[in-house]
Amino acid sequence: MTQNTDRDSLALARQTWRTLEPYHGAVYFSPEAAGQYAELGVDPRAGYFASRSAALGTVPADLVIATFYNFNPDAVRPAMAAARQAATPQQFAAARLTGMDATLRRILGADVSSPELARAAELARTAAEATVSRPQGRPLFAAHAALPWPSAPHLVLWHAQTLLREFRGDGHVAALVSAGLSGLEALVTHAATGDIDAGVLRDSRAWSPEQWGRAVQNLRERGWVDDEPRLALTEEGARRRAEIEHTTDRLAALPYITLGPAACAELRSLVRPFSLALAKELLPWAADRLSEESA
Repeated sequence: MTQNTDRDSLALARQTWRTLEPYHGAVYFSPEAAGQYAELGVDPRAGYFASRSAALGTVPADLVIATFYNFNPDAVRPAMAAARQAATPQQFAAARLTGMDATLRRILGADVSSPELARAAELARTAAEATVSRPQGRPLFAAHAALPWPSAPHLVLWHAQTLLREFRGDGHVAALVSAGLSGLEALVTHAATGDIDAGVLRDSRAWSPEQWGRAVQNLRERGWVDDEPRLALTEEGARRRAEIEHTTDRLAALPYITLGPAACAELRSLVRPFSLALAKELLPWAADRLSEESA
C-alpha cells in the first residue's frame, strides 16, 4: 500500500465512521432507553455505564473505568454499585436494545422497513464482521462482538455500528495511553481544539472545575495547551493530537478497507438520511456536519 493510498484509505475510514456514528450514538440520548433504565430502577447516568458495559458481564467498576477511560472514577463507582443492586447485566443489555428499537421506530418511522435500510445493514454487518477475528487488545469491542446479532435490519445496522464504534474506541484508548494522556487530559485536548465546549466535556464526564483546572495546568507545563486568553492547543499540542488521531484512524481502518471504497460510499449515502434524522432530534451538534456533507 502506497503512502497516498494509505492516506486515502484512512480518510475514507474516518468519513464512513463519522457518517454512521449518530446511528449508534443516539442511544446515549434516547429518552426510550432512559425510560428502560428507569424501569430497572436507575438514573440515566447509571443506566449509561451499566448498559454499555453489560456485554462485559458482572465486572468490577474499575474495569468500566479502564475501558471507558475519560470518566471520573468517583462517578463510575457509585453508578455501577447502584446498577448492580438494580438488575443484571443481561437485563441492562436487553433494556438498551429495547430502548434503541423504540427510538429508531419513532424517529425513522416506515424507513426501518425500507430496502435502503436493509442494504445498509448488510454492508455495515460485512464491515463489522471483518473485525471479529481481531479482538486482541480491544476488550470492550470483544465483549460486544460476542453478543448475538439482532434479526431486524434496523437493529442489525445499529449493532454493526456499535461494534465498529467500540473497535475504534479501544484503539483510541491505546493511542491516548501511548501518548501519555490521562482520560481527563484527553478531554482537555479535545476542548482545546474548539470543536466542543469545555464545560460540556467536563460536566458530562463528571469532573470538577478544580480537577479540570489541574489538568489544564499539567498540559500547559508539558507544552500541549495555552489557556490565555482562551484554551487552545499549542503548535506542539496540535501536532501531538494529530498523531493520536492518525493512530486511531490507522487502528480502525480494517473494516472499511475490507469493504472497499465503492461499498463505503454506498453505505454512507444510504445511512446519511437516517443519521441526520436521529441527529436533528437527539444530537444537534452532529446534525450541522451531516447537513454540510449532503449539501
